[in-house]
Amino acid sequence: MSRAFVKEDDGEQEPVGNLGLPPRDDPGFPAAAALVLIEQACHGNMQVAERATGIKWGAPQLRPHVEGFLEKEEARPFLEQDHRFIQVAKRFLREGG
Repeated sequence: MSRAFVKEDDGEQEPVGNLGLPPRDDPGFPAAAALVLIEQACHGNMQVAERATGIKWGAPQLRPHVEGFLEKEEARPFLEQDHRFIQVAKRFLREGG
């Protein structure tokens, strides 16, 4: 995992926002997990996201969901785009192979 996505303080990391994950057996869990991983990485909380989802950064099974989120974000008008989200999603896709 890139150091760019990890906070380096000694305290316990807290998630940013509500993680809102459905149960793991819910069909929507993979998409929700992908979104949590990207959003928390934007705030340097990868360990929190990986612990909450049980899925490691770059997991290939999440690739279609990350691609979909990226496509949707890039389709927005440029000034409304979350450029950090785009950057992090692209990194996820690169690191996931």
